[in-house]
Parts: sequence; C-alpha cells; structure tokens
Amino acid sequence: MIKGTVKIDGMICKGCELCIISCPQDGLRLSSHFNEKGYRFVELIEEKCTGCTNCALVCPEAAITVYRQPKPAKKVAAKE
Repeated sequence: MIKGTVKIDGMICKGCELCIISCPQDGLRLSSHFNEKGYRFVELIEEKCTGCTNCALVCPEAAITVYRQPKPAKKVAAKE
C-alpha cells in the first residue's frame, strides 16, 4: 500500500472540517487547541494516510500539503 502524510498549516486553518469529511482513512480530527485567530485547526490522528490528496483538494484555505512516499521499484527478473 502506498503511504503518505499531510502537513497542516494550523495558523491558516479555520476548522471547516471539509477535509475530515473527505478523508477515506478517517485520519484527521479537530485539535483541542486554538490557533491565533481563535479557530480549532485540523490535525493528523494517525499515520493512516495513503496520500490520496482528497483533504488538500477540498481545503478552501489551501492549508494542507500532502506528501507521498515513492512507489517501490518493480523488481525485474534477470534473464539467463
């Protein structure tokens, strides 16, 4: 399975929860902390992320960056 992770800029996140709803892995939640603007921001719960980018695509503030691990190289059988 492809693995990924997200980085959320808590200073610009307004806690609209669109990313939480769109995450098929249920890997995001609202933090119990508030940012400087008084919003509860989103945070990653666990390393369930597959790098699907759903969260980043729906974020109106562009507060989410998705990072994916590269696909493993396919092994090529040696010809004899």
